[in-house]
Amino acid sequence: MVLSNVFRIFAVAVMAFGLLLTVGPVRAAAAEPLPDYVIEKFGQPPAIPEGALSEDLQRAVRVAFIDSMVNRVWGRDQSVALGEIVDAKDPRLVWIISDLMRFASGQGLNAELAGAAAKLLGKELGAQDHWGGVTDHLIAWDIPAPPDYLRAKRAIFTSIVPGWEKIFVEGDIDWRLVSWGGVLIDDRAYDTTDERCNCIPAADNPPVSSAEEATWLKDSDIVFGIEVNGEARAYPRRIMEVREMVNDTLGGRHLGIPYCTLCGAAQAYFTDQLPQGIERPVLRTSGLLIRSNKVMYDITSHSVFDTFLGNAVTGPLAAKGLKLKQASVVTTDWGRWKKAHPNTTVLVEALALGRDFDFRNNRDANGPIFPVGDVDPRLPVHEDIIGVVTASGKPIAFQRSKAMAALLGGNEVVYENIRLKLVGGGVKAVGMDGSDLGSHQAFWFAWSQFHPKTELWSG
Repeated sequence: MVLSNVFRIFAVAVMAFGLLLTVGPVRAAAAEPLPDYVIEKFGQPPAIPEGALSEDLQRAVRVAFIDSMVNRVWGRDQSVALGEIVDAKDPRLVWIISDLMRFASGQGLNAELAGAAAKLLGKELGAQDHWGGVTDHLIAWDIPAPPDYLRAKRAIFTSIVPGWEKIFVEGDIDWRLVSWGGVLIDDRAYDTTDERCNCIPAADNPPVSSAEEATWLKDSDIVFGIEVNGEARAYPRRIMEVREMVNDTLGGRHLGIPYCTLCGAAQAYFTDQLPQGIERPVLRTSGLLIRSNKVMYDITSHSVFDTFLGNAVTGPLAAKGLKLKQASVVTTDWGRWKKAHPNTTVLVEALALGRDFDFRNNRDANGPIFPVGDVDPRLPVHEDIIGVVTASGKPIAFQRSKAMAALLGGNEVVYENIRLKLVGGGVKAVGMDGSDLGSHQAFWFAWSQFHPKTELWSG
């Protein structure tokens, strides 16, 4: 079979595999016992070998990938070699296969790779999405990465989007869990976001209007409300579903505001008053995901941030230990927000670029559309929670429906130093002195996977 242009990905992957073959012995990471709910859903994980690849496996990899790249053909020899790779029973290599599957467009080749991955995992995936099903199992079982995995992954991903070259670097990030979200990187310079891009376009210093001028908004439209130093602003979900990232100034403070449609989470990070020598981070969407949560980065330093936690995980800002402080985001509707904040400003309709998406009730209605692996079963995956971290460093999630009912019933909702209050039709966490604690709403699956030891308020 003659290979398509998409198969050029394999040429880069071959070089990456060559790197894998040269390393010394590596011990598989010691895994903690898997929770019962993981075993129930995914079954028992396969045995994981230790050490480098054998000479026979090296030869099979060369035939399956190097020869196919040189000759631009996937034929009988390659299929036989792939079978030998399967016979070696090294599930660690499925991470590389999964990365290739994310970009391979040929149905026949994708099916062959999926079949090899299924055999290495010892699991018949049936009619499941090939790439998603394979990756879900890898994540849930915590399969170790093969030796030198980042170099292999970086080669594959940057062959598709060269702009990722400065992002795929060592850091405090588990590169196994990073996947492609199907869009390109937003690498436009600061305050040039009026220029169109083939990406999810952030908005810098967005124009705003008064509440009276925002006649395009219905009272029932969902907005994300933020108040800083007495100044309030509404960020309509319709706009945020198009932009997903805003760099703004409110109440005299600089903010970076990411919205992950997949996680149902709008957050606000202060990007000023930073340690000496650190320039204001300008946040952008990378086009990458980690367990269905957007991966954001700073266009100035090319440092990657954990979107959910606010700490830099790669690059110069990670080396300096930068962690951004959060301001609270209140998810509510426009009618109740403007009634509680009559002087609020709101982003202008033009920022929606003529689009009117409703991902929450359409695309994402039946669960995460990207691999997330195992999900804490205490709540449904898309249950709305209000998340915040206590003064002692303990993450706590409040089921929004229960918390709202309690507050509307006149009851207090308190945990350690945290008190919930109703604000403009939404819920916000404050300290006992009324200070803002940086809470936000999110889907349960997202909060629980980035805070795996989170407490869940029982009511």
